[in-house]
Amino acid sequence: MVTYVVVIRERTRDAAALAAYTPKAQAASEGHPMTIRAHRGRHLAVEGPEMESVTILEFPTFEDAQRWYNSAPYQEALAHRLRGADYRSVIVDGC
Repeated sequence: MVTYVVVIRERTRDAAALAAYTPKAQAASEGHPMTIRAHRGRHLAVEGPEMESVTILEFPTFEDAQRWYNSAPYQEALAHRLRGADYRSVIVDGC
């Protein structure tokens, strides 16, 4: 069953840390069956607080999403992202 990772950036705290995250995250994604469905595009918060950006990643299975997220290369990249901004993220099965 297709699975999505939804990442919501609420507030940037350190732009330099986010800049360091991007190339590391791209490298960490190699070899993982991921499709980017949305990435920092136009959005409208119709319920809940406003956010800076939304990213939606698609994986073939829940386990594929977990393997990517928990991989050592992504965890190294993630440290930069979490230093750079406040986020909410979820892994969710599709229909």
